[in-house]
Amino acid sequence: MFGAKKNNNEPLRRINSGKGKLIAKVAAAVVILLVLASESYYSIQEEEQAVVCTFGSPKAVTTPGLHFKIPFIQTVTKVNTTIQGFSIGYHATGEEADALMITSDYNFIFVDFYAEYRVTDPVKALYASQDPEMILKNIAQNCIRTTIGSYSVDSVLTTGKNEIQSNIKQMILDKLEKYDIGIQLVNITIQDATPPTAEVENAFKEVETAKQGKETALNNANKYRNEQIPGAEAEADKILQDAEAAKQERINEANGQVARFNSMYQEYVKFPEVTKKRMFYEAMEDVLPEIKVVIQGKNGNTETILPLDSFVSGSSYGNNAFTDPAEPDDAGDSGEEVE
Repeated sequence: MFGAKKNNNEPLRRINSGKGKLIAKVAAAVVILLVLASESYYSIQEEEQAVVCTFGSPKAVTTPGLHFKIPFIQTVTKVNTTIQGFSIGYHATGEEADALMITSDYNFIFVDFYAEYRVTDPVKALYASQDPEMILKNIAQNCIRTTIGSYSVDSVLTTGKNEIQSNIKQMILDKLEKYDIGIQLVNITIQDATPPTAEVENAFKEVETAKQGKETALNNANKYRNEQIPGAEAEADKILQDAEAAKQERINEANGQVARFNSMYQEYVKFPEVTKKRMFYEAMEDVLPEIKVVIQGKNGNTETILPLDSFVSGSSYGNNAFTDPAEPDDAGDSGEEVE
């Protein structure tokens, strides 16, 4: 009697359902595109490198900047290439097992080291070992204990630190080169070294203070020596120069005396008596410089007084008296007296 009522909203529902499915498909496609886009590129900073793995084959990418990759096929792992470090010895937790070591003279000592390293090959750092930092730490501990065990406790605490650090570093570098795990040691330094007891520590501090006092005294002595040596050398040079000058002066004086003696000898050969008297008068003048000497003689009934000054000064009277060979004989015959 009554027919089925026709639903006029059915076409509208079908249209809305079709639009919803289309929107869902479009949204899914957009999401997939965004995921693909986000997975298709990566960036590398200045302080890092990347390892791109394609079907299990790794390859290092070292150039900073934006790079592209195949989504879901290539995987990228970034590796920090800056200098990193770790401590060996004392820890914040207070553990001292790693720091306690024994020296060559069978003394115990606590030594704290700090090691610095960096990644040189990111592929080997990721795939050559499971934990390269732990391997480096184990190598460092082995080298440290081996080296410390070959030095005395005094060397470890005082004078041998630089040499110990250098030997440990070289040993670690040799072993890292052998293992080839993609990391390299940059530096290793001794942070602290202390004896196991306070009494021993105080004793070593006193020894160190004494050694520093010794070094200070040696430095002061060397400084004083360096200050005194130039003055002593200058004084020695002056003495040598004065001696050389005195030597030359005496040689010249001796040569002059020899020349004077030879000249006098030549005169003596010519006039021996006159020369002897002149020498006698000159000697008397030198011996008795304050006494006036005169020669008194008699010639017949005439008494003469001849002052020595006239002979010494070379007056004509004196010269005639000495150059006349007969005059001295006459004076001698008349009983010459000298006062």
